[in-house]
Amino acid sequence: MPTVIHQRVRAAQQHENPTVIRRMRSGWAVLGDSQFLPGYCLLLPDPVVPTLNDLEIDDRVAFLGDLAALGDAILEATGAVRINYSILGNLEPALHAHAHPRFADEPEAYRTASPFTHMERWQHEPFDDEQHRPRMDTIGAALDRTGRTQAT
Repeated sequence: MPTVIHQRVRAAQQHENPTVIRRMRSGWAVLGDSQFLPGYCLLLPDPVVPTLNDLEIDDRVAFLGDLAALGDAILEATGAVRINYSILGNLEPALHAHAHPRFADEPEAYRTASPFTHMERWQHEPFDDEQHRPRMDTIGAALDRTGRTQAT
């Protein structure tokens, strides 16, 4: 069954996904649909698989290494104090990983909780290519410095 993840990866492959930051070894680094946490990104595997456990060990290592490199790039580009990582797949049953930058100036109720516990905030600052392109370019340049990006 095709998921939103399948659709987004297919669009990335066809250069039709405006949220793509960079092609990485294991998949696509993309900016999240909501930017209430500035720099929130996802890593979408290519090819799409159901779960991390469906990957061979070398592909698991590549995916998790790319995810950590994405986190490094977000830290560099945003000045966040840490990155929260999550791999869930309950809503969209295909592997994808979230990288949520966390900031010292977040309200206390948000700073100490999972970003998913405050779903009302997800409606704030939806992806806008013109507005978010500079952030994507900054994250992309930081990703390039990791040596984990690939030409498309």
